[in-house]
Amino acid sequence: MFLMDIMISLMLMILLLICVLVGVA
Repeated sequence: MFLMDIMISLMLMILLLICVLVGVA
């Protein structure tokens, strides 16, 4: 269960980073 939470959190962080990069660019 912990692994799933970590994977989900990582995916959310990556999506946020992509959104920020796209917004800046």
